[in-house]
Amino acid sequence: MQTISLAEAKSHLSEILNRVEAGEEVVITRHGQPVARVSPFEKPVKALAIDRLAAFRARMPHWQKSSAELLREMREEEL
Repeated sequence: MQTISLAEAKSHLSEILNRVEAGEEVVITRHGQPVARVSPFEKPVKALAIDRLAAFRARMPHWQKSSAELLREMREEEL
């Protein structure tokens, strides 16, 4: 974890954000005392699960039909 002063953070914000995006945490100090920690943003678990479910459903085109439609098609195939 890198520690930098507020003045340094102001003048090098883009570089700091690049490091944070790469997974580093940065502590910002004012007069030698820690005042903030900048860390990578993590998507909430729920959002990740919803994204995975949407991707799964997109790969399953037959699931875009209702169960009634699927049942009707199955019955027609048996005839």
